[in-house]
Amino acid sequence: MIRFEKVSVTYDGAPEPTVRDVDFEVPEGELVLLVGPSGVGKSTVLGAVSGLVPHFTGGTLGGRVTVAGRDTRVHKPRELADVVGTVGQDPLAHFVTDTVEDELAYGMESLGLAPEVMRRRVEETLDLLGLAGLRDRPIATLSGGQRQRVAIGSVLTPHPRVLVLDEPTSALDPAAAEEVLAVLQRLVHDLGTTVLMAEHRLERVVHYADRVVLLPSPGAPPVTGTPSDVMSVSPVHPPVVALGRLAGWNPLPLTVRDARRRAGDLRERLAPAAGGRAAGARGVPPLVGRSREQGRTGAAAPGERLRATPLPATGGTGRLFKRRAKSAPEPRPAHIAGAHDLTVRRAHVTALHHITLTVSPGETIALMGRNGAGKSTLLNTFVGLLEPTTGTVTVGGRTPHRTRPRDLIRHVGLVPQEPRDLLYADTVATECAAADQDAGAPPGTCRTLLDRLLAGIADGTHPRDLSEGQCLALALAVVLTARPPLLLLDEPTRGLDYAAKARLVTALRELAADGHAIVLATHDVELAAEIAHRVVLLAEGEVIADGPTAEIVVSSPSFAPQVTKILAPQQWLTVSQVQEALG
Repeated sequence: MIRFEKVSVTYDGAPEPTVRDVDFEVPEGELVLLVGPSGVGKSTVLGAVSGLVPHFTGGTLGGRVTVAGRDTRVHKPRELADVVGTVGQDPLAHFVTDTVEDELAYGMESLGLAPEVMRRRVEETLDLLGLAGLRDRPIATLSGGQRQRVAIGSVLTPHPRVLVLDEPTSALDPAAAEEVLAVLQRLVHDLGTTVLMAEHRLERVVHYADRVVLLPSPGAPPVTGTPSDVMSVSPVHPPVVALGRLAGWNPLPLTVRDARRRAGDLRERLAPAAGGRAAGARGVPPLVGRSREQGRTGAAAPGERLRATPLPATGGTGRLFKRRAKSAPEPRPAHIAGAHDLTVRRAHVTALHHITLTVSPGETIALMGRNGAGKSTLLNTFVGLLEPTTGTVTVGGRTPHRTRPRDLIRHVGLVPQEPRDLLYADTVATECAAADQDAGAPPGTCRTLLDRLLAGIADGTHPRDLSEGQCLALALAVVLTARPPLLLLDEPTRGLDYAAKARLVTALRELAADGHAIVLATHDVELAAEIAHRVVLLAEGEVIADGPTAEIVVSSPSFAPQVTKILAPQQWLTVSQVQEALG
């Protein structure tokens, strides 16, 4: 159905091809997963299937890509629309209408389908993706995850023979992601639809794939094979595979069920360590300096205050920030930010309902819950983008929506769900220089942070040409340049591979150890297990649970990480914890 023959793509002005010697085939009626590190060219490969590369993006395509016998060099995207349905990483760029139902119908209208056919397919898709309750909602009022489901639904209604999906579950909560993947599996098995999908959250999707195509590094030829074969050599792999490698299991399990069946011996080896683990220490490294009643804060020793200073841009893979001790300790405020009895109504919808929350220095909080639960709304109130309907919000003793942005930037920084919203310059170098100037930081500070988070991004690259992961790294570096005491992150691991996510975790841990407070809204249960001291679960705009990470996620079937599910009833959260316990 899809055939790549020695394909290479070189964008205008680029010294080297983005992808080179891509040669593989996707048979009809199979789900093929495209994997690889961030920035390796996965989106370029997907764009070549729909004809967006090179007809829309520009550049030079060498070799040949055919879809259902049509050469994409000859057939433009509109001439492939009846065969290929595409959902990119940015759902907002996909929409052309104002409401959910109109968006689902638009593609069929373009193809001239009969009204009765359109009506039936819209209803089927609303039910398949759980969108029936949103059919009349303006798209502008939807959460990021809801928009992603609408984007997927809009390409399903025309019943294309080929689906090309770029990070289709990245903004979805675990339950919604399972629903979408189950729908894709039904399309593949029951209707013979061909699916080519790129996804970084492999723990969600790898066991659905018929085969995997690995792009190991920029310009390197792909490695293809069964999921188990490719995962055994892939530099990017889910926690279940990492645990299997650590335990020496062969063949490697791809699902929690398979791993649990083989985990008996591993549980026995871990039993002594599991029995001695304190319940409060099962998440990230414990924070000291405050009583249990007050919560936990940064990792400074008594009598020592840690100050973070950016490292030089050259040499090594050292810390993003290094610690310097001051001779005299300085007291920290009890709370950096807080909301009291907060209610926010938007377009006749109560997004938040009587929320009370405090954020302390050195604390990392994960906001979790279904799409539309109010996570992004809560973050936006802390930066003054939304005004409380009732109740109060304070950050650094200030009311955010009444504080000038120039003053607020010293106290709080937000990396939004769409990080490109922060970027406005023509090059990466100009963006970093502007961030240094706005923050009053030494020249080169932002560039140093960017290199630590994700190396290899050229100064002259336009920010709009970056991959999702590269764009996120740049936006995060821009915000961190100002060193705000409160850092807010909305879905910070979208588009990041496991190695890039590990670097992000290291950076955030260093910031928390230096006393910065971090609040992240995320559907990435593995990230929460790695870094969060505390999890706050939201549902329908209300807090339904608030407590230590281990207590909240272990008891939740939806939000428990893979290692927890595999090794239950022992309460382990991450592979690194297991590795440390095994010595």
